[in-house]
Amino acid sequence: MKNQIILVEDDEDTIFIFENLLLKNDFEVKVARNGEEALKIIDEGFYPQVVLADWTMPVMDGLQLCKVIKSEEKYKSLYFIMLTSRSSVQDRIIGLEAGADDFLMKPIDNTELIARIRSGIRIFELQAELAKVEHSKALVEMACTLGHKFNNPLSSLTISLDSLKDELPEDVNEKVKDDLKTIDESIKRINDLVKQLTKLDDPKIINYLDGQGMLDLE
Repeated sequence: MKNQIILVEDDEDTIFIFENLLLKNDFEVKVARNGEEALKIIDEGFYPQVVLADWTMPVMDGLQLCKVIKSEEKYKSLYFIMLTSRSSVQDRIIGLEAGADDFLMKPIDNTELIARIRSGIRIFELQAELAKVEHSKALVEMACTLGHKFNNPLSSLTISLDSLKDELPEDVNEKVKDDLKTIDESIKRINDLVKQLTKLDDPKIINYLDGQGMLDLE
């Protein structure tokens, strides 16, 4: 699968040059003429690793777009490269405070642009891997916690069932015996699940009903 880039730029000549450069370097590219168009493209399902945005644009400029992306949980991992002709230290501080990950000063060298984009993609992928590790760790901790929390009531239930069996007369009817057997088998199944939860070290998510995810304990 090709790496995905959104180019946010309102100058047609710049769009022509950069879009062709990116396509030539085997990137999948979507073009937006302002920040609002870029957000719409992302919301419609095109999720890029890198956003390449000019600072100065109509409707929503690059700085405003950057602030939106970095403030939204679903967007903030996108690597944001700001393109600008602004060279002052103060402008760079403003851009960094908005959340920009990198700056490129116009006029931009094509080789440097591609190198910065590839660097951004590597950082994006490392962040994604780290998020997976953190997610797996959280699942393991949750599973172990639930397993230990279930242990006490499960033990109480087992003791109570054994006591009930001892107290029942021998001539109890068959339906009661069948019900007790069902309860006993259910407790054993729950106990097996608890053991799996407390020993879970490689959590996997499988699709369940209606696309809902659940832990695979098989």
